[in-house]
Amino acid sequence: GHTFTFALVASVSVLVIACPCALGLATPTAIMVGIGKGATEGILIKGGEALEISHKIDAVIFDKTGTLTKGELSVTDVFGTDDFTETDTLKYAASLEKTSEHPLAEGILRYAVEKGVEIPDASDFNSPGHGVEGTVEGRKTMLGSRKYMKDHEIDITPLEGKIISLENMGKTVIVLAVDHTVKGILALEDIIKESSAEAVKKIKQLGIEVYMITGDNERTAKAVASRLGIDKVFSEVVPEDKASYVKKLQGEGKKVAMTGDGINDAPALAQADVGIVMASGTDVAMESGQIVLMKNNVLDVLKAFKLSKQTMSKIRQNMFWALFYNTLGIPVAAGVLYPFTGMLLDPMMAGAAMALSSVSVVTNSLLLKYKKL
Repeated sequence: GHTFTFALVASVSVLVIACPCALGLATPTAIMVGIGKGATEGILIKGGEALEISHKIDAVIFDKTGTLTKGELSVTDVFGTDDFTETDTLKYAASLEKTSEHPLAEGILRYAVEKGVEIPDASDFNSPGHGVEGTVEGRKTMLGSRKYMKDHEIDITPLEGKIISLENMGKTVIVLAVDHTVKGILALEDIIKESSAEAVKKIKQLGIEVYMITGDNERTAKAVASRLGIDKVFSEVVPEDKASYVKKLQGEGKKVAMTGDGINDAPALAQADVGIVMASGTDVAMESGQIVLMKNNVLDVLKAFKLSKQTMSKIRQNMFWALFYNTLGIPVAAGVLYPFTGMLLDPMMAGAAMALSSVSVVTNSLLLKYKKL
């Protein structure tokens, strides 16, 4: 029969030591440090959810233009037909592209200005996807992909050989038709970012599937993808369909990250489990993504995944220590050791032990800062 004092001391000690402060700190401190570490690396993570989901990702879709490539398309070749010179081809193409906001348009206009071509204004401009059309110098003019020409039943046979050889080089080929007859082609090339191939290789090493999505035709897309080591390609995708490809992979039970930079990537970024945006992207895309890469470096996609894995590992460690402390501390505070050692934990010591457990969890979280990505 122990005294009332003994019972009181033991019960107060148990109440103090059972306080789950450390458990409450285990997750938020790790996430806070993880997000902070991301920011110092130029990876802005909007909230803990994106950081938590990223370690479960098993498929990444990269938009080609502006993400894997620099998005600065420049004209490399211009060809006309017998009655239509290269200058005519450039003049008509630039006239249509004057009002377009497509990355291809910028490249064509820049080249036309460099060459000193006079650019007339186009009227009745329309941009139905895969191409643009309008009236230039009173003639019905169309400019777009091969698919666009096929859809409008325009015969591209006269230039098909040239088109195929340019596409095999990984160039994007635009076809010009005037009054329903093919008149010329322009080939544009985008420079692949130095870090892209390395990033793809390293992401694959993590066991994550890598896909590329682009509006380019299959031949161009495959030529670029093979340089990057990507074997899964979605080509000839119109902007509004990108989200459905994300959905399709999610339907197969995959956790999907979408990486893009343009207005037309926004629905796909919102649909993905994690949307990753290049900071060079549009405001709309930035709004839709949960992770923003300030350095526009594809390798940072890899860093974001690694950071997520490290943060989740810290959370598990914290949980373990907090539970371990409570499991060990409560019986000792209750006086389990008293019959053997005559030792009873007094409430002050219990308070110190509780504080120490919280400090150890916070310290463990802070160590995340020093882990290499």
